[in-house]
Amino acid sequence: MLNGRELATFRKQLLGWFRQFQRDLPWRRTKDPYHIWLSEIMLQQTRVAAAIPYYERFLQRFPDVHALAAAPQEEVLRLWSGLGYYSRARNLQKAAQQIVAQHGGEFPMRLEDALALPGIGNYTAAAILSIAFGEKQAVLDGNVARVLARLGAIRGDLREPQRWQELQKNADRLLEPKSPGDWNQAMMELGATLCTPKSPQCLLCPVAQFCEGRRLGIAESLPEKRKKRVTVEVTLAAAVLVDGKGQTLLLPPPKNTIEKAAADHVPTLVSKMWHFPTLSVTGEPSEKLSAFLRKLMPGFQTRKWQLVRAGKVRHAVTYRAITLLPFLIEIKKLPRIPGARHVPLTDISSLPISNLTRKVARAALAAAASAPAKR
Repeated sequence: MLNGRELATFRKQLLGWFRQFQRDLPWRRTKDPYHIWLSEIMLQQTRVAAAIPYYERFLQRFPDVHALAAAPQEEVLRLWSGLGYYSRARNLQKAAQQIVAQHGGEFPMRLEDALALPGIGNYTAAAILSIAFGEKQAVLDGNVARVLARLGAIRGDLREPQRWQELQKNADRLLEPKSPGDWNQAMMELGATLCTPKSPQCLLCPVAQFCEGRRLGIAESLPEKRKKRVTVEVTLAAAVLVDGKGQTLLLPPPKNTIEKAAADHVPTLVSKMWHFPTLSVTGEPSEKLSAFLRKLMPGFQTRKWQLVRAGKVRHAVTYRAITLLPFLIEIKKLPRIPGARHVPLTDISSLPISNLTRKVARAALAAAASAPAKR
């Protein structure tokens, strides 16, 4: 790794590039740890462009940690709806409540205290503490790991525990102690904008002269690809009941289950949020769905309901490739089911729902508009 004069030059060139060319992002205009923390959580598994409108709406409704801690969880999830990976939102609020209860509403400055908060690991803690408080903590995420792998021509699976620990040590050695927040953002910015997974723009890189991967002509092939988990195909059938007023029925978030979630575990696939009556199917989906509805609604005349196929929708959740089969069921009056709610099909986002549920609703609306069934 670099040291002495080379390290000083490396730091100077990377920081100079970052300060001149960094993207203008809303969370870079503040040192408020709550804002920085929120942005870091939202950016996990989410692109910057997609996260910005959610970030701005979320702060408008929950301007500080006290507001977030005191809010109904359903409202937190509703504002998160569409971002996916909803455990992030649940943990965010749990952490806010812990900060209010144990730290007087102030984000803790000690690394040990930050790591004790739900949803905060080594990377997130280092990012918040360095950017908000100037703490000398080097971040290591996917972007930074890729930069380091190319700089040092490091082969193999970067996520292998021992190799990841070495990457963290490398990140610690490179850290600019005088500007740790800017430094961490510069490393991440380099990985996000120039040292990208495919077709890295080495000619524009401010530190290309120090890159061993480029010198060896292997930068594009680093880091080496990890073995992906085998994709599992799942088919789901969903019932979209609609009355004459355009109201539909959504079931409440599934209660926590202690069983190990199978690939077709519906509560997991709907992100434990409000959802249409849904089940995993093989064989004839309409028959299976009809039987499911009869069991869900004992006493209702479900046998007379006409299930109209509303197309086929694709969805993905981690290693699962999901085929959604929505069925439109137009009826005079929606059944009353304990815990369920009646909401306009055109506005189901008034409740916290997953993208999977949103796709089912869109398909049902399109089917109703193109070929409305007779009631």
